[in-house]
Amino acid sequence: MFSLHIDTARTWRGGQNQVLLTVNGLREIGQRAALVAHPDGELRKRAAEGLELIPLAPKSEVDLTAAWRLNRVVKRLKPDVIHAHDAHGVAMASLALSLGGKDVEPPLIVSRRVDFHLRHNSFSRWKHRQVDCFIAASEAIRKMLIADGVPEERTLTVHEGIDVEHVQAVPAVDVHQAFFLPHGAPVVGNIAALVPHKGQRHLIEAAHLAVQKMPDLRVVILGEGELREALERLIKEYHLEKHVLMPGFRTDVLGCLKRFDLFVMSSVTEGLGTSLLDAMACSRAIVATTAGGIPEVVEDGVTGLLVPPRDHTALADAILSLVGDPHRRQTMGDAGFARVNAKFTVERMIAGTAAVYARVAGTPHVVDTENQPARG
Repeated sequence: MFSLHIDTARTWRGGQNQVLLTVNGLREIGQRAALVAHPDGELRKRAAEGLELIPLAPKSEVDLTAAWRLNRVVKRLKPDVIHAHDAHGVAMASLALSLGGKDVEPPLIVSRRVDFHLRHNSFSRWKHRQVDCFIAASEAIRKMLIADGVPEERTLTVHEGIDVEHVQAVPAVDVHQAFFLPHGAPVVGNIAALVPHKGQRHLIEAAHLAVQKMPDLRVVILGEGELREALERLIKEYHLEKHVLMPGFRTDVLGCLKRFDLFVMSSVTEGLGTSLLDAMACSRAIVATTAGGIPEVVEDGVTGLLVPPRDHTALADAILSLVGDPHRRQTMGDAGFARVNAKFTVERMIAGTAAVYARVAGTPHVVDTENQPARG
């Protein structure tokens, strides 16, 4: 099986990490995989040596020149399937395939990792009609696609996965020293882009309530994004400058995660949340919202605590409950580690993805039932 992957993002976020894990994982099981990526993007820079790389990205959603160039790439390489991983990639692939030609075009598979509704303008409807199969990162996303009019038979769930061994091998970071925190102060961590749907505003609101009962509590929010200034103003408004820190983007987030006392995801919407998987691989207890696919990852009361989105009081109470109970945190962390190993490994994700390719392309595929993605 030969798959051609497309991701046009310049930045590095969870989605790009999943693309790289997918492409490298397919190669490791003996499949050929090529990658179309932004010429100046982080994904292209981080791609492994030996990978077939095609530097190409559209300047806008409807870039006919980029689509024509992709059409030439497809005709030259003749992949069995095209796998688009981001919105502009879907548009470029759809346009490229629509240019046609004498050769039979490969089927188009699209990964859907966000629980946002599909846009319903005419171009969006057209490009999504070109998709042969959507791979949803969670059942919540798959159900949303069906609600948005995608035929159920064109949707499959393959939960995202992580390289647990890689996470375990990363050295821990002394977060108290790295961020000049008081010795012994409990540290709650959040790792996410500073964008509205990640809900850091609600985490800050919860911190405002929590520090009134636990003055030593510290909250570290790692990530960058458009809301930095607004979040900094909110921190200042609540006089939380000593309690809530925003160090920005760091390359050692996994090492930091290993020394957080608790990991918190305050999302308003969330496709699945691979940072939750990283936290579980680090044996961290979790407090998260019930948004999107999060309940498919976090088992409430077992691997963490779930609260409604935007509920500052419930979020603060859950944080205080676990920060104040080290034994329960450890028990939940151990349960989370067992769960991520059982259901959310990269090997499991690759097996599920390869099975989708075989089904859509109509080729025989031997499925290892021990490594198939869990449903629901």
